[in-house]
Amino acid sequence: MSGNPALDLAGTVGSRRDEPSDLLAAPADLERWVAECDGLPDRVTADFATFESALSLREATYRLALDRVLDRPFDPGSLEIVNDMAAGPVPTIELSDAGLRMTGDLRAALSQLARSGIAVLADPHACLKECGRTGCTRIYLDRSRGARRTWCGMDQCGNRVKAAAYRARRRASTTAEGRGPEGTT
Repeated sequence: MSGNPALDLAGTVGSRRDEPSDLLAAPADLERWVAECDGLPDRVTADFATFESALSLREATYRLALDRVLDRPFDPGSLEIVNDMAAGPVPTIELSDAGLRMTGDLRAALSQLARSGIAVLADPHACLKECGRTGCTRIYLDRSRGARRTWCGMDQCGNRVKAAAYRARRRASTTAEGRGPEGTT
């Protein structure tokens, strides 16, 4: 959804400024998230310490991405966390007739995520944006033509914004015709 696995990890906390909602409340949530994420090992187990490391990586990645969006210097503590995580073990990649298979433990998956984050954050041509829907704090990589994308995704935010705008236009036209919101005069 965000266009980069590290940004997807950062996006597992929604509405950071208002009422944060965390999709990764327990190690089992992280295990499921990693299994669903393309480019990461599909079978990892998370103990509490590695789970906490993943949450630290998530928050550091979000902070660095926000620094980039706001065109400010990177937070030194977040840089240290991401760089240290990237120096960890890497997943093993195997090619077979069935395609590509990646294996490794959760530490290797986190290292891969950190490297992915570094690659996008270091790219001067990568256009990072924060979602334009009020309340959404997801940062995404805008690869659209002319970098005109406004929302992190149409399924969640774009459709909500468009539906709200439609409802507002309907209410305005109903009111302009001299009827109340329920169609009464």
